[in-house]
Amino acid sequence: MLQRTHSALDEKLLLSRFWQSASGYWRGPGAWRAWLLVAVLIVTVLLQLLTQYALNYWNRDFFNAVGRRDAAELWTQALRFVPLAAASLALTVFSVWARMTMQRTWRAWLSNHLYDYWLQHDRYVRLRFVAGDYDSPEFRIAEDARIATDLPVDLVLGLFQSLLNAVTFIGILWSVGDGLAVDLGGFVLNIPGYLVIAVIVYSALLSAGIFLIARHLTRVMEENKRAEAELRSTGTHLRESGEGTAVPDDKKDPRHVIGAPLKAVITIWRIYMWQLMRMTVVTYSSLLVTPVIGLLLCTPKYLAGTMSLGEVVQAAAAFVVVQGAFSWFTDNYARLAEWASSANRVASLLLALDEVDRPDRTKDAAHPVISAAP
Repeated sequence: MLQRTHSALDEKLLLSRFWQSASGYWRGPGAWRAWLLVAVLIVTVLLQLLTQYALNYWNRDFFNAVGRRDAAELWTQALRFVPLAAASLALTVFSVWARMTMQRTWRAWLSNHLYDYWLQHDRYVRLRFVAGDYDSPEFRIAEDARIATDLPVDLVLGLFQSLLNAVTFIGILWSVGDGLAVDLGGFVLNIPGYLVIAVIVYSALLSAGIFLIARHLTRVMEENKRAEAELRSTGTHLRESGEGTAVPDDKKDPRHVIGAPLKAVITIWRIYMWQLMRMTVVTYSSLLVTPVIGLLLCTPKYLAGTMSLGEVVQAAAAFVVVQGAFSWFTDNYARLAEWASSANRVASLLLALDEVDRPDRTKDAAHPVISAAP
C-alpha cells in the first residue's frame, strides 16, 4: 500500500528549502557565468523559432509546387531547404552544448555546497542524533542532486520554447485556417479561427486526462527512491557486518533482512509501471492522432477550394506544433514528478542538517535516532 510521504504544506516547505540552497548558483561572484548561459540559451531558442517558422512556410511553398507539378519551383525549394536544415541542425547541436554546460556547472555548484554542509563541523557524524528523513545522504547528494539540477534546465527551456511556439504558430493557424462555415440545415454557422479553437480544446482534454491518470506519480516516484535507498542501505550494512566493520545482528537471518526491502522495491516498481502504462496510452495516442486531426480539420476547406495543398500541409504542421506547445505539461508530467521527488529528498537532507546545530533539537543525544544510511 502506497502511503502519503508529505502533506501539501510539507511539499511547499521542502521545495522552498531546496531553492534556498540551489538558487545560490545564480548569486555570488561567479553568477555571471550562469546568467551568460541563460542569455545564450534564450538567443538560441529564438533563432530556432525563426528557423522553424521559415521551415513551416517552406512546407507551404514546396507542396504548392507539388500540387502545380512545377518542376522548376520544386528544384528551387529543394535548394532553399538546404540552408534551413543546416541552420536548424547547427542550432540544435549548439543548444545541447549550452544546456548541458549549465546542467554540469549547476550540479557541480550544488554538490559542493551539499558536501560542505554535510561534512563541515562533523555534521555527518552528529546527523544520527536528529530525527528526520535523511537516509543515504551520500546517495541523495550524488544522484538526487544531479536529477534536481538536470531536469529544471530541460523543463524551463522546454516551457519557454513551447510558449514561443504557441504564440507564433497560433498566428499561422489563424491566418491560414481563417474561419469555417458549417451548414446546419439551412443555417450557416461561421466559426472564426476554428483551427485555434480546435487545438485549444484538444490540448485541454489531453492535459486533463494525464492529470487524472497520473496525479499520484510524484508520490509514487518519491516512494520508489526511498525504497531503493533502503535496499542499498541494508545491503551495505550486511556487507559491513560480514567484513567486521559493523556490528552484526545475530538474531536475524541476513536473507530475510535483505528480502523485505527488496520486496518493497519490486512492489513500488509495479505501481510505477502501471502509472507509466496509463500515461503512455494518452501520450502515444496523441502522437499518432494529432497529425491526422490537423489534416482532417483542413480537408473541408481544401475540398471547397478555399485552401491550397501547401496551405493544408502548413496548417497541419502548425497544428502539431501548437498542440505540442499546449501539451508541454502533458508531455513532461513524469519528468516534473521525478524532479519534485528528487528535490524533496535533497531538501529533507538539508532540513535535517539544519537541525544538527540547533540546541533545542527534539531528540536528545542520549537517545539517538539511528539513520538507515551506511
